Amino acid sequence: MARDIPRQIPLVLPHDPRFGVEDFLVTPANAAAHAIVTSWPRWPDRSLLLVGAGGAGKSHLAEIWRVASGAAAAASAEDAINRLRAEADDAALLLDDVDRDGADENALFHLLNLARERAARLLLTARQAPTLLWPTLPDLASRLRALPVARLEEPDDETVRAVLLKLLDDRQLKVEAGVIDYVARQCDRSLGAVRELVEALDRESLARGRSIGRGLAGDVLHRLRGDDD
Repeated sequence: MARDIPRQIPLVLPHDPRFGVEDFLVTPANAAAHAIVTSWPRWPDRSLLLVGAGGAGKSHLAEIWRVASGAAAAASAEDAINRLRAEADDAALLLDDVDRDGADENALFHLLNLARERAARLLLTARQAPTLLWPTLPDLASRLRALPVARLEEPDDETVRAVLLKLLDDRQLKVEAGVIDYVARQCDRSLGAVRELVEALDRESLARGRSIGRGLAGDVLHRLRGDDD
């Protein structure tokens, strides 16, 4: 018989994820990418492609570089082109999610050419390195394949647990170590899924007016698995 759990409407308070150098958790899954990105300005090329699945930490690592380099963050390839044209040579620029749906491949191709002409420093992030399916523009595929790649690998158990701890701490949620271990063993091996799980745990804790224990965590995990079916 299903439990009748008393609930209240949660007051969702905003929280800001911390993107500082000290907040990036270096683990075997991301150490190589971290080493390459933070070796700036001693990159193997003036441009670099940072690759990783959603929630893997691309935005955090890219923000660390942006602050260290003084780079501007462009909203699109077209915006990046306009910014480079307005800057002196040797400018630094960040462009996130270059493989997002609807991105202008012609503009990205011209951006890479302009960055080389202007001796600009360019960090691009994407969910994947070039494949047979992306990009569809052959000249752009050639340019991207020529770039050095910093790759955020699939998370291991250590990474998942560390990210869980960080995200819970970001929300000032106190959870016993045994519950964290349980959640880390049961949750999906995707950092995007871990982020979604922590958000769901926070909402459920507020709705029930209870701290996050094993029972609450198990209910949330079960519900999220059901949503994925």
